[in-house]
Amino acid sequence: MGMQLGYTMMTEQAGPKDLVSHVVGAEEAGFDFAVSSDHFFPWLDEMGHSPNAWVTLGAAAQATSRIPLMTYVTCPSFRYHPAVVAQQAATLQILSDGRFTLGLGAGENLNEHVVGGGWPAADVRHERIVEALHIIRELFDGDGYTNFRGEHFDVESAKLWDLPDKRVPIGFAAGGKQAATIAGELADVLIATDPMSELVEQFESAGGAGKSKVAQMPISFGTDKAAAVTRAHTLFRWFGLGWKVNAELPGPSAFDAASSFVREEDVESSIPCGDDVDAVLEAAKEYADAGFTHLALVQIGGDQQVPYLQWSETSLMPAWREAFGS
Repeated sequence: MGMQLGYTMMTEQAGPKDLVSHVVGAEEAGFDFAVSSDHFFPWLDEMGHSPNAWVTLGAAAQATSRIPLMTYVTCPSFRYHPAVVAQQAATLQILSDGRFTLGLGAGENLNEHVVGGGWPAADVRHERIVEALHIIRELFDGDGYTNFRGEHFDVESAKLWDLPDKRVPIGFAAGGKQAATIAGELADVLIATDPMSELVEQFESAGGAGKSKVAQMPISFGTDKAAAVTRAHTLFRWFGLGWKVNAELPGPSAFDAASSFVREEDVESSIPCGDDVDAVLEAAKEYADAGFTHLALVQIGGDQQVPYLQWSETSLMPAWREAFGS
């Protein structure tokens, strides 16, 4: 089947109208699918944006006609109640004529602290997301009214009155084997950020065999490589901190401090920068070799999307199809 090429609507680096315009451009350029982050804050002040992802995706569903859409990812257990997420996802699936996948994750302090509920330990967050998954799945089933009494969530006589003809697939983000097992048992899609074959293997052994495995990889396209490296360092120097750190930090200033010793050469060694197609393919091959079926690229820089889309259509895509056969 090969590995499909995806586009990322990164809400932290562009406003809502631009995000919709960019995903329309991604559809026209021939990308296989598109994913969207769902944030309340950008990672760094320099990124400068964070519009509501669900409103933006609703507009994107109307502005596009072919490209599949996906949250990457929504946390349904702090800012949002899982019943509300289920309603949003069902509505978006109808608006997009069956093109939506609900990507879920356990969240980051950065975004979830805003509702004042504190940020509990990882094992508690894990319990919350599992309860949320069960609630969302039951609401998608549409069998009468849902009542749920959990350790963390209660649902009282809930029912989705507008369910799509095509059930919304659920993706679950995993950074370790425990989460990959949950994804295999309760989700339809594995979501990851690193090319870790053990996550794929655990997902498949827990029930995910034959299902999609989606990952994401940043690049910094630009004809001036030095400028592309500088842009990547300015906007994405937080990327190498790892998700154990990223989940805990409370705001952009904390990410700025945590990444203050990251150098431009550190970023250059971990993110493909410039306009070398082979460098992107080489980095992407790690994901294909690990067993991922889909890889969404993140072009760093909200004002760089149009030239990136043009380069993708003319240079990257033909090489990608040849390399990965999607």
